[in-house]
Amino acid sequence: MEPEELRLLDAFAYLMMLTGCVCFALLLRLSSPYGRYASQWPGPRVPARVAWALQELPALAWPLLECTCASPQRLDRLPNRVLLAMYLVHYVHRSLIFPFLIRGGKPMPLVTCVLAFLFCTCNGYLQTRYLSWYAVYAEDWVTQPCFLAGFALWLTGMLINIQSDHILRNLRKPEETGYKIPRGGLFEYITAANYLGEVVEWCGFALASCSLQSGAFALFTLTVLLPRAKQHHRWYLEKFEDYPKSRKILIPFLY
Repeated sequence: MEPEELRLLDAFAYLMMLTGCVCFALLLRLSSPYGRYASQWPGPRVPARVAWALQELPALAWPLLECTCASPQRLDRLPNRVLLAMYLVHYVHRSLIFPFLIRGGKPMPLVTCVLAFLFCTCNGYLQTRYLSWYAVYAEDWVTQPCFLAGFALWLTGMLINIQSDHILRNLRKPEETGYKIPRGGLFEYITAANYLGEVVEWCGFALASCSLQSGAFALFTLTVLLPRAKQHHRWYLEKFEDYPKSRKILIPFLY
């Protein structure tokens, strides 16, 4: 039974990579179905806070569930616990904290919320099931250079993402409407600093985990967020004549 599920987890990982490539091609041609572009998509809407909390919830629920029933020979090992905690920390913030920090976010199309919910359900199963039942690490894995470098990248990416979201939330005063040019942090160098943070975070997680499953998630994150970053960059250039031309799209100094 276990080998069959492990093959299923590997198949899910390959499917995620393929899906990411398809999404990359589609998002280069279609507007992102949320935020400032949501009006271009038909159908019912979900309030922003509710949408973010609900769609991210499965990714939080899966690791909590696995912690209660996982195979002892896996979660009794320090590397597995630390990696699962890294995944859990992100979604504690995303599902329980981030939604309540949103200020007047635009309602999200229901179809977007449903797709995100399904992805978080599948990815939550993929990452947490692998770490809690099948991932085998040496007990000293958390002291190895590969893990330490990955953990540093994960932490750096998460802090960049949180800081960038804070800057975006505070662009407008309570009585103001409309959009402004983000200033401060990595926004001084790139348009999509918040996306860069998330890409770095999950690439760090993949390096620390060294698994097909985490690598697939990192690749999916990049293939989905890069087209969105390009769209944001183009939108700012069209809307603001004084938008800094030196800013890159996603990678400082390189792209």
